[in-house]
Amino acid sequence: MTLRPDFVFSQGSLQDYVDCPRRFQLRYLLRVAWPAPEAEPAAELEREIELGQAFHRLAHQAAVGIPAETLLTRLGDGDLADLWRAYLQSPLVNLPARRYPEIALAAGLAGYRLMAQFDLVAVEPGQRAIVVDWKTGRACPQRRTLAQRMQTRVYPYILVRAGAELNDGRSLAPAQVEMIYWYARWPEQPECFVYSARQFEADEAHLGALIARIAQAAADGDFPLTEHVARCQFCRYRSLCARGVGAGDLETLDEPSAGEGAAEAFDFDQIAEIAF
Repeated sequence: MTLRPDFVFSQGSLQDYVDCPRRFQLRYLLRVAWPAPEAEPAAELEREIELGQAFHRLAHQAAVGIPAETLLTRLGDGDLADLWRAYLQSPLVNLPARRYPEIALAAGLAGYRLMAQFDLVAVEPGQRAIVVDWKTGRACPQRRTLAQRMQTRVYPYILVRAGAELNDGRSLAPAQVEMIYWYARWPEQPECFVYSARQFEADEAHLGALIARIAQAAADGDFPLTEHVARCQFCRYRSLCARGVGAGDLETLDEPSAGEGAAEAFDFDQIAEIAF
């Protein structure tokens, strides 16, 4: 088995490999469909997924100019309205005015494409660019956990590499980039990561080496199960790998996943902001 030359990496696929090489193989190379839920109770999990999707739609509408207060009047009462009120009371309503919601950027690295699908990029041309990732899950990870995630490395890196079109044609310097995780259930506790030239260089080396390692693993067919069995409780493939049947507790799941292999679902011909 070899990795296709047109394979598109994302923070999700890289995180899957880091968490469990076998999960990466099953999900992205073999494309095994496995119906097990990520967490239980399953009905609550589905509700959380729908709530997260609805919040992202509201955030998108606000970013393109629909007044956030107007959106609130349409919601009535309920969990979604509560989350949106939390947003209205947060400092994030004062982000730079040039906003790009649900935008995809990609760059070439180690012979492949690495893509990032941003919830929001807010730009003050020539000054700064802020990546915002909306989180509606029931758990709020510690900062050190977020710092180790592929998303925290991939998103700022790709914005520096491929974000010139968002900044009047000028490449963004690493020091101009910041990433914010905003948890709707903890609106006063955003986690902010300021980027730097040193971090950019470290990320480029780390991500490039990781992609090369995955490509070699594909050539060798070497995708072992993770040694960290605790990671299996939220994996859809746990029963397939004889790592348990019951799913993990939804209350401890950071953010439910709405789908499988999302990175490969994009038509890159439809994405203007791509650098190679």
